[in-house]
Amino acid sequence: MKRIIAKSTLREFWGKYPEAEQYLKTWYDTAKKAKWLTPNDVKQSYVSASILKNGRVVFNIKGNNYRLVVKFNYEKQWAFIRFVGTHAEYDKIDANNI
Repeated sequence: MKRIIAKSTLREFWGKYPEAEQYLKTWYDTAKKAKWLTPNDVKQSYVSASILKNGRVVFNIKGNNYRLVVKFNYEKQWAFIRFVGTHAEYDKIDANNI
C-alpha cells in the first residue's frame, strides 16, 4: 500500500491497550509493504481476515482480542483505517458502513 491513513489511530489505540501495540505495528508494516490488488491478495497474507463489501476488510488482532476494519482502494493502493477496537466494541458497530 502506498498510503495508510491514519497510523495515528493505531497509536492512539495502543496507548490505551499497550498489549496490542506490537500486533498493530506488525499489521502496519505488512500492509505498508504489500501490493494487495484484490481482497484475495489480502486473504493470502491474512487467512483469518473477513472480506466485507465496499472494499472493507476486518482483521483479527492479537488472537481476535481486537478488531481492525480497513477500507481499501486497491487501484490507488490506499488503506483507510476505519475502526480499531476491542471485540466487544466491534460488536456494536456496522463494519460494512463505518
